Amino acid sequence: MTDQFVIALGWFGIYAPMALGAVASAIGCGIAGQASIGAMLDTDGGYGRYIGISAFPSTFVIYGIVIMFTLNREVNIDNAGGLFGVGLLAGIAMLYAGIWQGKACASAINAAKEKPEIFGLSLAPAAIIEGFAVFAFVFALVVSGNISGAQS
Repeated sequence: MTDQFVIALGWFGIYAPMALGAVASAIGCGIAGQASIGAMLDTDGGYGRYIGISAFPSTFVIYGIVIMFTLNREVNIDNAGGLFGVGLLAGIAMLYAGIWQGKACASAINAAKEKPEIFGLSLAPAAIIEGFAVFAFVFALVVSGNISGAQS
């Protein structure tokens, strides 16, 4: 591999968590949003909570932006691999979490539509998925501080 290609991978790693986090949020909110629209057609009220649940997956783009800023530094041959690995893997973790959280939110919306008293409990799976994304987020922040060229 040429040095330019390795450096390009480093830049890709810096941008990947934000881009994949945005994709995750868009897909997750889209899945949950479709369920909320269906629930609103089947019920006579409580529309705000359906919309609120459908916005849960929007956090992944925020996590991605913070990771991107944490990874942002001058890219060189010594740090490109670390930037690529941390950024891409954190982004993939956000992507999967966003998609699955969207599905969990859609299930919560459908369950709460049929049985409104379980509204709060139905959000537990989505919250657990968020927790896994937070683990990936925190570990990416911790590891990024040990990649050479870290901003002070």
